Amino acid sequence: MLDPIVSFFTWLFQWIGRGLGFLIGVILWPFMWAGRWYWGRNWILRGAIGAVLLVIVALYGYFFYVTQFWTNFNPDYPAALAAARDNTGAGDPVGTEAAGSGTAQPAQSCKPSAIAAVSADLIDFNVNQNAWISSMVLSKLGLFGIEWKNTPFFDNKAAFQLGINQVMRRTTTELVDTLGRVRGTSQIDQNLQDARTALAWSETAWYIGLRGPTRPTPSVYREAIRKLRAFNAGLEKCQSTFDARADNLMQFLDRIAGDIGSTSDILRQRIAASDAGWFDFRADDRFWFAYGQLYAYYGILVAARSDFAAVIAERNLAALWTRMEGQLRTSLNVQPWIISNGNESSAFFPSHLATMGFNLLQVRSNIVELRSVLER
Repeated sequence: MLDPIVSFFTWLFQWIGRGLGFLIGVILWPFMWAGRWYWGRNWILRGAIGAVLLVIVALYGYFFYVTQFWTNFNPDYPAALAAARDNTGAGDPVGTEAAGSGTAQPAQSCKPSAIAAVSADLIDFNVNQNAWISSMVLSKLGLFGIEWKNTPFFDNKAAFQLGINQVMRRTTTELVDTLGRVRGTSQIDQNLQDARTALAWSETAWYIGLRGPTRPTPSVYREAIRKLRAFNAGLEKCQSTFDARADNLMQFLDRIAGDIGSTSDILRQRIAASDAGWFDFRADDRFWFAYGQLYAYYGILVAARSDFAAVIAERNLAALWTRMEGQLRTSLNVQPWIISNGNESSAFFPSHLATMGFNLLQVRSNIVELRSVLER
């Protein structure tokens, strides 16, 4: 009585096996053909082709390594700066030290800018401690011509780095235009100007561009590190300027709030465009770009509290600032292994973009509250 049923399932599994065998054969056929062709050539040609294939395999192996392993990633990186904060602002005198022999006058020392120092450290993290992904040739080639951001592979670290770089561009612009000069009529600090110019370089530049040979992105960004540290060296010698006024801090917070608001809108648009859950291949780069921004702004805002210590003490902002720092640090705890962009009411597909968007807006609301207190 059960024989027809057994025969049916036997027939079904046989055809499934044949189908899988045929599919595997179709996939392997080009490689088998290439292998037969390769072994039929003379040893010189085989050696040349083998060397080329070995280089390609090595390049992709390195590309896989640098995109999957994040060196010195640490959401608590501003902890030492927070522990060392005091009531002295950037550019304020911090004491005197004896000058060289034969000089009667003592040499004054001023406090360097924590914002400039953290910015230089974050750029160093991006291009020295880690490889800059976006300008690597394999990143530019993509997966058979498809950009990596449209695939589920190799794009998370690049998006994270680009998020940090967005913050660095915003911060150096503010250092040049307001923080590193006395109001709008004083001279622009050349070191800060050079740092801003370096960070404006294309994020995807390789050794060869559309117009011929060019400089790769990491080498240009390394100039920004040197210039920011040169600015701080001048500030430490009281030869540079950091204008730690309340209106400058208010404007800086305005710019940060605007930047975060723009990113939250990008996340909202992606949430509206797709609810494919774990199969939305653009959700991961959106998430990690926003995460990179929060990662960088956490350090920058901890540094701003140090640089504007007198303003924050005068306006009694310490409690509000501490709450904002705590919210930023809590936001960095969201590190899912796979990014899902599901419907917000879905029981099976979480919406990590909605979670990140909520964190962004909560941080932004804290910044707006700080700004409103400064405006009073």
